[in-house]
Amino acid sequence: MASTAAEPYPTLTIAVRTDNVSRHYRMGDSLIRAVDGVSLEIPKGQFVALLGTSGSGKSSLLNLIAGLDRPTAGSVVVEGSNLAQLSREELARYRLRTVGMVFQSFNLIPSMTVGENAELPLRFAEVERNQRAALVEEALRRVGLSARRNHHPSELSGGEQQRTALARALINRPQLLLADEPTGNLDSRTGTDILNLVLELNQSLRMTVVMVTHERPLAELYAQRMVFLVDGKLTGEEIGSKMDQSDRRNAK
Repeated sequence: MASTAAEPYPTLTIAVRTDNVSRHYRMGDSLIRAVDGVSLEIPKGQFVALLGTSGSGKSSLLNLIAGLDRPTAGSVVVEGSNLAQLSREELARYRLRTVGMVFQSFNLIPSMTVGENAELPLRFAEVERNQRAALVEEALRRVGLSARRNHHPSELSGGEQQRTALARALINRPQLLLADEPTGNLDSRTGTDILNLVLELNQSLRMTVVMVTHERPLAELYAQRMVFLVDGKLTGEEIGSKMDQSDRRNAK
């Protein structure tokens, strides 16, 4: 596929915008430019893949969008809020209500059941107990785990653990799903199942998805748009596959 320059989206609502954003830090006497002047716009409902080798800055950029790190310079605006200007408490609310995150390592609490892991963000949000059960059931149903709600992570397959992590990420109905190497600890078939599920959520809920991956074939198959980073800089973009959802399922 031919590389294309970034194009404006004048008729679309922008979910995420970074303006010359940088994240630098020192390691000993060295200055590490993890993210170095990246400007990017992601329209609402788009599925974007951030690609690059280890150390390219893709996870660092994702952490800036997640509000886990603050930029050294520039701005990150998500759903109209400039994250650099938010207080610590406001960032915590942003991560709780606007963003859902899925990690390569699942990050489930071993002592909690599937249902309890999924419910955790609702507790942090102080949602009334009588409302939580229905929200947990809805989230588990979406990821196909209703029958496993009383199992612990150690009793689940890798794919089921990642589905639990997805349920937890979706429980507060976020507008933005961030996935950092979501298939990295899974076999290829299970990874494909997880990405089919992410794609379905993207399409059915019009949820914006930003996924970090080093696997270009997966990005080409699932993402509408691929953004490439090298040494913290955005080096190019390409359009992803035009296949529809049934085609992707048949590609397993």
